[in-house]
Amino acid sequence: MTKHFFEHLNKFVTIKEEDFKKIILFFDIRNLNKKEAVIEATNKCNFNHFVLSGCLQMYFVNNKGVERTIQFAIENWWMTDCLAFYNEGTTDFHIQAVEKSQILSISIDKQKKLLEEFPKLEKYFRSIYQISFGASQMRMKYLYDFSKEEIYFNFIDKYPGFAQRIPQYLLASYLGLTPEYVSKIRNKKRY
Repeated sequence: MTKHFFEHLNKFVTIKEEDFKKIILFFDIRNLNKKEAVIEATNKCNFNHFVLSGCLQMYFVNNKGVERTIQFAIENWWMTDCLAFYNEGTTDFHIQAVEKSQILSISIDKQKKLLEEFPKLEKYFRSIYQISFGASQMRMKYLYDFSKEEIYFNFIDKYPGFAQRIPQYLLASYLGLTPEYVSKIRNKKRY
């Protein structure tokens, strides 16, 4: 499975196999069952996670007790509470496996050492975070600019495999919709 991580890194920077053998030692491999917690809100956020297989969900519970999904991570995506991770603080978010998953986890201390030993990975992480930030900006645009129906169909059109992979109630939570509304518009014909 770590071969996928090697290939992913090499999409952004050139890493030799002998260097990758050293790089991978900075990470812990974790196997997660469906709905298994990676981190709970109010805990210290010590790790950044790369998904080798499966799917993770980041969410918070609002003051009405409703879960609000803010992010998913599938194969070759990273997930952490970035601010809490880099500030070595506590998180306001929960991260859990949506399905059986395998992840690579790296602590902030190990990530700092990794970047000292392999400075070209600074470019890799910068690229990853720029892409992630851009995706967050587009999501905000959709939330402000699109109707609820447009939000749903835009997501389905852009990420058809992903949309079929996650449960409808989680998709609804991520899109800011109710599961009932998603069920209703799924059955609508599009023109």
